[in-house]
Amino acid sequence: MSRPMEAELPGQPAPDPGSPDAGDQRPPRNAAKVADIRRYGQPPGLKDRRNEEHWAGRLYMRDLSPYFGWIALRLGFSPNQLTYLMMLSGIVAGVVVSLPASGTGALWTALGGALLIQVYLLLDCVDGEVARYLRRTSVAGVFLDRIGHYLSEISLLIGLGFAAQGGWKNGGWAELGLVAALGAALIKAETDNVVVARAKSGLPADPSGGDRALRPRSTGIALARQAASMLRFHRIIGAVELSLLILAAALIDTLTGADTPVAIRVLMVAVALVAVVQTLLHLVSILASRRLK
Repeated sequence: MSRPMEAELPGQPAPDPGSPDAGDQRPPRNAAKVADIRRYGQPPGLKDRRNEEHWAGRLYMRDLSPYFGWIALRLGFSPNQLTYLMMLSGIVAGVVVSLPASGTGALWTALGGALLIQVYLLLDCVDGEVARYLRRTSVAGVFLDRIGHYLSEISLLIGLGFAAQGGWKNGGWAELGLVAALGAALIKAETDNVVVARAKSGLPADPSGGDRALRPRSTGIALARQAASMLRFHRIIGAVELSLLILAAALIDTLTGADTPVAIRVLMVAVALVAVVQTLLHLVSILASRRLK
């Protein structure tokens, strides 16, 4: 749910009288209503963005976010301040998950992490809606939004590693969490570096051909990519999905009364495996597609 949706930058001049935006009479921030934020902060097609809009945003968060956007406008928050809060909530979620705890305590830390990731998701919606309402979308805002996603996923995966280790101490489980975090960061870096490589080569950010450009030229790789996409295994390293899986695993460990966090450790192995495999498959998929052409 990244921020850009309209070509609105700080200091942009008023709309030309003949443009579609000339009749835009949005109220000032202190007079905005929830309906105004929904109208101007959630343009048509926002929920349909294929690679940007999270399923949780479409399902429920975009229905809730205008109310919190209204509060943010009234309190005077800037879009970037909301993005910093998004980063903070995601990082703290990982710290909370990593807290040394066992039994019911581990369940509470997992619940706290899941709730903080929901706050992260909410702020990820609100910062963009406020930016679009105020006509303050910017390149810096997009950059901060991407960094926030990196930090939140990395923090949660590292937190899971320490939870599997059973505390803040060195060990194989903590190291496995670091491996998974590195994989998640590399996957995002691979995606972002497609844009960097095209820009350095003087090409537009998006390749021509739309979805066709994303498909690998090899039939075998294309089928493998389609199968992996259908199974959705890669989603378990996403912050929202992972936080819910951590909560479910902590609940299983609590109900079974295990001396060691067995379910958390099984999840850690699965997540690390998916992160490593997905890093390699994603790289191959990019190189085999037309995105770098």
